[in-house]
Amino acid sequence: MNPHWNTYLNRTLSRREMLRTSSAGFGALALAGLLGEQAHAAVTTGEAPNPLAIKPPHFTPRAKRVIFLFMHGGPSQVDTFDYKPLLTRDHGRPLPFKRPKVVSSETFNLLKSPWEFKQYGQSGAWVSDLFPEFAKKVDDVCFIRSMWGSNSRHGGALLELHTGSDTFVRPSMGSWITYGLGSENQSMPGYITICPTQSHGGANNFSSAFLPAPYAGTPIGAVGIKARDARIPYIANTETPRDIQRLELDFVQGINREQLRSTGPDAALEGRIEAFELAFRMQSEAPGLQDISGESEATRKLYGLDDRVTEDFGRQCLMARRLSERGVRFVQVSHTYKWDQHSDLLRDHSQNAREVDKPIAGLLHDLKARGLLKDTLVIWGGEFGRTPPRRVPTAATTIPKPSPIGSPAAELRPASNTARRMTTATTQWTIKSTSTICTPPFCTCWGWIISGSHTSTPGATSASPTSMANSLTASWHDVQPVLLTLYIRSAILDS
Repeated sequence: MNPHWNTYLNRTLSRREMLRTSSAGFGALALAGLLGEQAHAAVTTGEAPNPLAIKPPHFTPRAKRVIFLFMHGGPSQVDTFDYKPLLTRDHGRPLPFKRPKVVSSETFNLLKSPWEFKQYGQSGAWVSDLFPEFAKKVDDVCFIRSMWGSNSRHGGALLELHTGSDTFVRPSMGSWITYGLGSENQSMPGYITICPTQSHGGANNFSSAFLPAPYAGTPIGAVGIKARDARIPYIANTETPRDIQRLELDFVQGINREQLRSTGPDAALEGRIEAFELAFRMQSEAPGLQDISGESEATRKLYGLDDRVTEDFGRQCLMARRLSERGVRFVQVSHTYKWDQHSDLLRDHSQNAREVDKPIAGLLHDLKARGLLKDTLVIWGGEFGRTPPRRVPTAATTIPKPSPIGSPAAELRPASNTARRMTTATTQWTIKSTSTICTPPFCTCWGWIISGSHTSTPGATSASPTSMANSLTASWHDVQPVLLTLYIRSAILDS
């Protein structure tokens, strides 16, 4: 047998190879003609081949960009924005419902929040003493209390939060948004994540998975790196003149494209080609974006850059505003893995809130002053919160966070009894329970959304998004707040 023909029998052929090697290659000839016509039409109509080119949405969007403020570890909902008067009333009492059969660790009697809650703004939204600066901005905020997760472990919860799945490799929400809408700045990545986590899913939390490589998140810095040192490496070119560098790049890209023509579609090689081109364009855009020396002293103080407690997260928030202002579609800011308080809740949550409260309020104020908040979707949240009981049998001054295996609502439901599916057509979640124990959902993730399109009116009732909790706090059966995950795409596309 011909050894050359035998090589085709012993491996999988690509579609292009099949067309090229069968029927004397006439199939490949026809394909080349069709692709040539499409390429000519694209040039004639001025259609941009750049994968980050702006794509028209299905509907006129309200939001043009997203800033995701991620609190890694699980900030407690009942100690921040989800006021529970019955939890305060029943502090120290046994659970008023049956414990779940599957738990991560033993829990005991109910534990109230150690912080006081007050109502703020015209909407009357409840905020604890943890966030005094943010509390002044509640009339620009919509609290989401209608979603829940199904994984009580940080790794699975982070993947579910960022990608919609804790069991399969899926594109992150930033990748989906950039894929669907493109980016307004062709000289910068469409999706940037500042100081991202390297644990609990790592790069899968901002990867593009099966989407093309240009839609993956571009990390600036990493966990453990100070925000002042988080920079795009090797972005400054001080040795090779730009025209010579362009010639060098054209030579390399010519070799890459010739390889691509001979092998057919290759996602890795196509991503490398586009990465080289984007990196070349970034050299003229990124250095100026990373340099905040031109920001006024008032702006620096607004973000808390004059305070060592708030300086690090404040710098990240300032960079998020600068990137969003320059057309980057999706920016994620991460507060490192500090919110997982299995013990010392009072001490550690207080410290965490001090680090982020002023920078977040400053970001909202700055966006609104610049006219950006009206079309910027700002999201805050973590992978899950805490359950209502304590983890020690005796009273203590520090309040530990129990395992988030159940909801802070009246009935707890094991994660194993919960099923979740995603409707891909609308990128929204449909929740279904197979449990017969109770009706409230198993709750882990939570958060709030800031949208410039939300307005408050004097004397707002429970119909107002920010005051909806007022009609629910008298019941143990209210739906707990969670982080909006893949609803973002619909929020951007829907008018």
